Amino acid sequence: MRVYEKQPPALAPGASVSSNKLGMLRLSARNGTINTMKFATISTLRATSQPALVDGDRVYTLPYADMLAVIAVGAEKAAGKASKDVLSIDEVKFLSPLRPNTLRDGYAFEQHVKTANKNRGREVPEEWYQFPVFYFTNPNAIFGHDDEIPYPPYTKAMDYELEVAVVIGKAGINIKPEEAEQYIFGYTIFNDWSARDIQRKEMAVGLGPAKGKDFASALGPVIVTREAIADRAVGKPGVFDLSMVARVNGVEMSRGNFKDMHWSFGEIIARASESVMLYPGDVIGSGTVGTGCLLELTKFQGPWLQPGDVVELEIEKIGVLRNKIGIGSS
Repeated sequence: MRVYEKQPPALAPGASVSSNKLGMLRLSARNGTINTMKFATISTLRATSQPALVDGDRVYTLPYADMLAVIAVGAEKAAGKASKDVLSIDEVKFLSPLRPNTLRDGYAFEQHVKTANKNRGREVPEEWYQFPVFYFTNPNAIFGHDDEIPYPPYTKAMDYELEVAVVIGKAGINIKPEEAEQYIFGYTIFNDWSARDIQRKEMAVGLGPAKGKDFASALGPVIVTREAIADRAVGKPGVFDLSMVARVNGVEMSRGNFKDMHWSFGEIIARASESVMLYPGDVIGSGTVGTGCLLELTKFQGPWLQPGDVVELEIEKIGVLRNKIGIGSS
């Protein structure tokens, strides 16, 4: 039996979209110049996929092939090329901001790590405190805002994960933690969808996760540059004081804060780039914030997500990433 009661008035598919449908506030502008940059990839009647600059409920298309091209020229230069024609946020569909070259996911929030290990009847491995760990997931199964997520037929324990991710903006190798922010193009919301029963079996073998994770990752709705959140910096490279919330069918399930990362993005990027080149368009997730998944909240007992459920992940100053669970793929 499902415990997450539906709330159709708030989340019904096909409902009219208001100016705050992405949870973003209108940004200040002076002399027609947008001072805070949020980038998106949108679909319109004119183009199936188009990079854009987002200012509250206003959207300005950019003359680039994709987000990788935007990253290549840089945020400031790209924003300067924004169309003078304004689209309403109601007129566009938000796609995943980009298709990552590679997609890594970390394990950086101590509260989540402690609870997840406790639920498995063990202590946190001492190695977790020695260096930041991450795994590679599938960069070819990417979904965006309001996309339907297929429910894999091989699982009975589908879960969400509330995370923040960085998008790499320039190539680098052997990057120092204190210099890592120079290599970050921006920040976005990341939902690392999970099949917990499959993941548990894979991890018992000592390799993975693989099929427990590779069926879907969601990113969006925008990429926010550091300037948009600089006033919330906490003194750790790539970390900010921003609240993080997850809701299922309108009911708040998870609440945490970006600032609670034990391992900073600076440290994660340093680890990932040891003897390995990072490239523009690579994406690195934080790992799940404390309380940020059903695995943690239900001690692995469920109930889990079901077809028809609507999951919203919200990060302050970035927006809301919303997805509906589909019936499944054959």
